[in-house]
Amino acid sequence: MNQQAREQLDHHVNDAVSKLPALTALYWVIKIAATTLGETAGDLLSMTLEVGYAISTLILGSLFLVSLVAQLMAKKHYPWLYWTVILTTSTAGTTMSDWMDRTLGLGYFTGSVILVSLLLAILGYWRFLTPHSMSVTHIRDLKVELLYWVAILFSNTLGTALGDYLADDSGLGFAAVAAILGGSLLLILAAHYLTKISKVFLFWIAFIQTRPFGATLGDTFTKTPEQGGLGFGTIGTSAVLVVVTVVCVTYVTLKAQDSAKSAAASIA
Repeated sequence: MNQQAREQLDHHVNDAVSKLPALTALYWVIKIAATTLGETAGDLLSMTLEVGYAISTLILGSLFLVSLVAQLMAKKHYPWLYWTVILTTSTAGTTMSDWMDRTLGLGYFTGSVILVSLLLAILGYWRFLTPHSMSVTHIRDLKVELLYWVAILFSNTLGTALGDYLADDSGLGFAAVAAILGGSLLLILAAHYLTKISKVFLFWIAFIQTRPFGATLGDTFTKTPEQGGLGFGTIGTSAVLVVVTVVCVTYVTLKAQDSAKSAAASIA
């Protein structure tokens, strides 16, 4: 077996063992599309269809639990399953946040503080009270993967509360906040390539920040011009985002299958 074939085989073996996807540029494109879809789809169910925040949270939370169990039981990374869990955490997080902030009357600031505290507690426990690395490149341990998904659920819930707080209470509006957060993500990307700041730290900062970015971006598309949006509505925006997400995940899946075939051919 030549060196190139051995490298392809090693790469395929690592991918097969890992339960999580590689952190490529396309990963972040899908992450932003999926979390933005989570915002618009959550609003579609709770507000446009008038199901309500509490019932929507129960429905979407149940879908999250079903998809999470399937992901935890899987023996390797399945792109469709992984991104389904990401999407269900985003939609459930959207309605959960709105239920806390609006139905319970906590408000965006108090809701954000509670969720930030919970998220920091989870990440702090992972970092300081477990022997496991916070790197998500090759998670294999069930307990660590569960921590990963709990952190994602709370980060996605925080994203809606924080996005609404920044857009409404600051008076900047959805589009301005989305632009600011988008610029901040570009700075994080630059730090990844140009500085020696921990890549694990930068990953979690970027991962958490993509959610309020997606929330404000989704609201920019769906809200009426009077509300500071473009007025595309939750149905049309969600439909477009579904297409973008499906196309990207399909491409990733087919690419993974081609990689597996190439590795098998190299062995032969």
